[in-house]
Amino acid sequence: MKGPKRDIMYDFFNTLLSNNLNELYSEIFTYVILVLIVLIVSLIARFIIKIILVKVVQIVSQKTKSKWDDLMLESKLFHRLSNLAIPIVVNFFKNSFPSSALNYKRIVNFLLLLVLLLILDALITSIDKIYKTYPISKIKPISGLFQVLRLTILILGIPIMIAILLGESPLVLLGGFGAMTAVLTLIFKDAILGFVAGIQLTANDMIRIGDWIEMPKNNADGDVIDMTLTTVKVQNWDKTIVTIPAYALVSESFINWRGMQNFGGRRIKRAIYLDVNSVQICDQEMIDKFKKVELLKEYILRKQDDIDKYNKEFNFDTSVILNGRRMTNIGTFRAYVYEYLKEHPGINEKMTLMVRQLNPTTHGIPLEVYAFTDTIIWTEYEGIQSDIFDHLYAAASFFSLSIFQDPSGKDMRSMYKGS
Repeated sequence: MKGPKRDIMYDFFNTLLSNNLNELYSEIFTYVILVLIVLIVSLIARFIIKIILVKVVQIVSQKTKSKWDDLMLESKLFHRLSNLAIPIVVNFFKNSFPSSALNYKRIVNFLLLLVLLLILDALITSIDKIYKTYPISKIKPISGLFQVLRLTILILGIPIMIAILLGESPLVLLGGFGAMTAVLTLIFKDAILGFVAGIQLTANDMIRIGDWIEMPKNNADGDVIDMTLTTVKVQNWDKTIVTIPAYALVSESFINWRGMQNFGGRRIKRAIYLDVNSVQICDQEMIDKFKKVELLKEYILRKQDDIDKYNKEFNFDTSVILNGRRMTNIGTFRAYVYEYLKEHPGINEKMTLMVRQLNPTTHGIPLEVYAFTDTIIWTEYEGIQSDIFDHLYAAASFFSLSIFQDPSGKDMRSMYKGS
């Protein structure tokens, strides 16, 4: 056995020889025992350092308000730092292994690089988790970029470790990957598409964590809860979770309601359908009746004065109801709805507010409300919208207007009995 002339393993080797054991077997057995000793000592050293290091950090983290140390513990960063004890201990025994038996330095370098890669991976994970604690992470989610960084480290690290063991230049192995590019492109096509799409989503600020998106094709209608390199997770309103490929969000259309959320108001765009047969010109009795409505007083006086001036200017014979300009019940109702929305506490007056008449359909004349609530909370929005239309459906009859609906079975039976 070549090596130091006097040490414990040398004495052990001589002991085996003195007991008539073959020299080759004695040397093999001695190296096996030596490897086991190195392995056991390194693991014990790593275990002791891990307990001390983690315990110290846990004590410190309990006394600090910062969450950084907690997140580093959660990412196993300090656990992996304790792995440095393994290459240090292995290197300590280097003189016990003669260079003729194996290239001990390669193994030490291999273990050191492996531990450093694991530490770097845990560090990147820690930075990612720390970044997510800040509000900007919802605006600029970069988890995908961290995944790219980890993947790059893995792709570069493995060939370098193999090259160290083989005693070759890392450039030789890295160069070999160029020949496999075409094959890898076909095999990992979806991953590559997702990778590129993930970068586009982040760089172009197309989507953020917390955004409400709607993508019917993928059954997605809810909040974005996570974004990775290749996928986006959406929690629907029924609490189901849909996972969408990142490239689908780039190649296909989807609705992002972030603009509405940032604007501070949610749109109401809904119509009631009025029966055409109930539309009529207002007579004096109806005008007097409408004047008693608080919201219409000013409108009626202003409108009537404008109409009287116009009819007088062109000398219309107002004894005939079709001559000149007249108020109608549908026009007055439209003015009432507008004034009612202006006074409603749930409507945001700073945003677009409009009541308009759309083209008649087979279901009547649509009178559409276009307004924005002063809240984006779904339940509050639905309550405000329902409250408004509850009132409008009930108020229509005051203006002698009928809400259109298709005949029901009850209507048919009434017609049959009447005949």
